[in-house]
Amino acid sequence: MIFVLGFVLFVAIAIAGFSHYRDFDPYIQNVLALEQNIQRGQEIFEINCAGCHGVYATGYVGPSLEHLSDRKSDTQIIGQVIDGMTPPMPKFQPEPQDMADLLAYLKRL
Repeated sequence: MIFVLGFVLFVAIAIAGFSHYRDFDPYIQNVLALEQNIQRGQEIFEINCAGCHGVYATGYVGPSLEHLSDRKSDTQIIGQVIDGMTPPMPKFQPEPQDMADLLAYLKRL
């Protein structure tokens, strides 16, 4: 029992540390510093994301992205896109401006 609790605590600390580390990732910092274009972000979404998340981001193969910014921080959203943390989501490596624009669109859903 103590081993299980210790393991759970270890995993929780590791996840928290990884999340905090992402706050200092140079790519993410670059994305967050850029001016965002929601219209361009919508176009990027329609080309790259709508096939799985639906045209209106209400879910299809992938989950609904409605109110995403209520559940995830900007850093977490960027991390999800570039790392594909939940299979079958693929990893993407958009140019920082493309990611900034996509982030702007995702935050308004």
